[in-house]
Amino acid sequence: MIRQLEISGRILEYDLERKKVKNLNLRVRRDGTVAVSANSRVSIEYIENFLRGKADFIFKAISYYAEIENSDAASKQYVDGESFRIFGHDLRLKVLRGAKNEVKNDGVFITLRVKDPFDLALKRSVFRKWFRELCRETVTKLCEAAYPKFGKYGIPFPEIKFREMVSRWGSCMPRGSRLTFNYALASVPFVSIEYVVIHEFTHFLHPDHSPDFYRQLSVFLPDWRERKALLEKSGVVVF
Repeated sequence: MIRQLEISGRILEYDLERKKVKNLNLRVRRDGTVAVSANSRVSIEYIENFLRGKADFIFKAISYYAEIENSDAASKQYVDGESFRIFGHDLRLKVLRGAKNEVKNDGVFITLRVKDPFDLALKRSVFRKWFRELCRETVTKLCEAAYPKFGKYGIPFPEIKFREMVSRWGSCMPRGSRLTFNYALASVPFVSIEYVVIHEFTHFLHPDHSPDFYRQLSVFLPDWRERKALLEKSGVVVF
């Protein structure tokens, strides 16, 4: 269940999972998301007071992971031999002078052709545009492929949007019939992208992360746990 809590003017979003644990467990993941697990007997008031007490730690951890991600992206020089992760595979970059700016990917190398190979801002812009379009095309096709499973429940095909996210891979707005996905999905394994798509579609049937949600998700995607674990190992990479 995704919940929000205001702390000193800042909004903390956390994923609360009810499970059989003795203690209240808090985890800030590498992608910046905050996960809390607690026994069903622990009240929301107790949980949120606990989070307020840990606010400094939580926000520092989120900022720390965001800085790592931003520094990784900013450190790229877009020169021959640099490694870029595409669909979970580290591919080497080739930079060539070309009559037009374009990017090609053969599964082994990413070839970046630009009019001026020494213009870092140009190389970054061309690569970033290609990376984002790759994400849009891939995720949109997966949404179209997944939709028949959900259309039979009377769910209209949603509006599909994309943006950079620090702490989430995707989000669902059932009332607005909208799914939003993180551009960084183009860097993770394909099976994990499928998991995110099915996960977010399932929220049209169950808006929270209740047991019913996970039962339904298991029907649509029996191996979702393995796909999720692979996703969590990937971390958010934005170019």
